[in-house]
Amino acid sequence: MATLLDLTFVITIWLLVTADLSLVNIGIGIGIALLLTRRSQKTTAHWKTIISLLWKVVVAIPVAYIEAFEMILRPHNHEVITTMPAFSERDRQSSESIFLEIFLITFTPKTIVLDQREDGGYDVHKVVRRRA
Repeated sequence: MATLLDLTFVITIWLLVTADLSLVNIGIGIGIALLLTRRSQKTTAHWKTIISLLWKVVVAIPVAYIEAFEMILRPHNHEVITTMPAFSERDRQSSESIFLEIFLITFTPKTIVLDQREDGGYDVHKVVRRRA
């Protein structure tokens, strides 16, 4: 059975993604949290890793705004696909830590994750300014 911390984590992510605090949306979030957290406890992430990744998301918010304004002022017209290593090697099989790593990469306007590699890294699509 899922722990209260797992349920709280999923509901919090749901409310952040939907940005809707209505009773219907909270009810849907609770239902989704109950469905998603029905798994064995072996896959539960180390909360220290998750908190570390959540802190990186909070720090990435100003970076996302800076990149957005940079793209408005100086358009980026070149695309590249690169490989990024995983942020945390510990607990690589945790769905929560993988989700937060992908969210962290995709949160900024210039990057989006295309695929997760077998070695734990990610294939990332980036837009960059073409240098003359």
